[in-house]
Amino acid sequence: MLLKPYSTVASRRIEVSQSNNVPLPRGIALLLAALAALGPFSIDTYLPSFHDMEGSLNATPLQVQQTLTAYLLPFALMTLWHGAISDALGRRRVILVNVALFALASAGCMFATNIEQLCLLRALQGVTGGAGMVICRAIVRDLYAGARAQRLIAQIMMIFALAPAVAPVIGGWLQLWLGWRAVFAFLALLSIALWLICWFLLPETLPVRQRQALQPGPLARSYRQVLTSSAFLLLCGALAFNFAGFFIYVLSAPVFLMRHLAVPASGFVWLFWPAMSGLMLGAWLSGQLAGRVSPACTIAAGYLVMGAAAGLNIGLNLALPASLPWSVVPLFVYTFGMSLAMPCLTLLALDLFPERRGLAASCQAFLQSAFNTVAAGLIAPALWDSTLSLALGMGGLMLLGATAAALDQRRRLAETHLVCLP
Repeated sequence: MLLKPYSTVASRRIEVSQSNNVPLPRGIALLLAALAALGPFSIDTYLPSFHDMEGSLNATPLQVQQTLTAYLLPFALMTLWHGAISDALGRRRVILVNVALFALASAGCMFATNIEQLCLLRALQGVTGGAGMVICRAIVRDLYAGARAQRLIAQIMMIFALAPAVAPVIGGWLQLWLGWRAVFAFLALLSIALWLICWFLLPETLPVRQRQALQPGPLARSYRQVLTSSAFLLLCGALAFNFAGFFIYVLSAPVFLMRHLAVPASGFVWLFWPAMSGLMLGAWLSGQLAGRVSPACTIAAGYLVMGAAAGLNIGLNLALPASLPWSVVPLFVYTFGMSLAMPCLTLLALDLFPERRGLAASCQAFLQSAFNTVAAGLIAPALWDSTLSLALGMGGLMLLGATAAALDQRRRLAETHLVCLP
């Protein structure tokens, strides 16, 4: 008797939007992308203000850098809970509460008078900023399965990619015109506008009959099941390592651009536009390939592109001095490959636990955010002294991601061919 792989069995239990009778607004992809981008947007927007914040708050460069860590650590911890809470209370309610609290924290940052206050308020932003990123993944799985889900995630990623490209440009101009406090005023106004849009347009996609109670015993068992699943950990590891290969450049942006490439505060577009253009193009192609090419082939193609980008990056840094545009060209190629593979890796991870989509999305986001925190506090500062060390970091992180993805592919192939002897 041939045993069916778990992912095949699970996929038959996934309901699509028609079974939930959920009326979908026309701009659902745009709305979900905006929710997912809110947390990352608050990272990139204030990067051009680091130097001004040092003088205004009488802080050292390291102390200002730690405001980023103060945001990322609670961001990572709370992503572990947003999805489980939404499994119990519904997606819409949890989104509305968190966006409102994020707006309050952003307004508080605007009035901070010392670096300690700013760190505390950034931590509150981090507590609430990850809800949209987690819950939008669960909403996609509430609505669709298979190729349709891959297409929706790809559409979300295409729109999502605009935020990091636009954020530092907006932040740079606000810094030049009004100073760093205007950046947080902008974040407060943006989150208020997003809350109003969600209030009027965001549907509830998780019916009451499908909700899971927040009981400590069953919840602990569910977390243990997810976080001890080797398949889930491999897929999440692949996603986290892939993203970190690019994210170290975001974290190092003030040093990479302003010190190594002599770019002014308003010139962060040199980093973010090539990278985000690659993200958008890769996400578009992933959506086009959905239902036509297998997820395994799409993932393999993504890693081939990322590998070529990492090799090009190292080669350029060995052969040429750091300069524009050559120092940012590999970022376009790398993010193209990364976003080509990302929707498939994300869905493979969530499909392992169809009855706990929110919790699985939380664990996935937590593992990625936790590694982002390590990247912010340890990896990026260790690499940003030269463009070559950043290029080597990209290559090493990509290899770790490729190894994790290859191990999961081998596991799935073995599971598919597993035979139970009579």
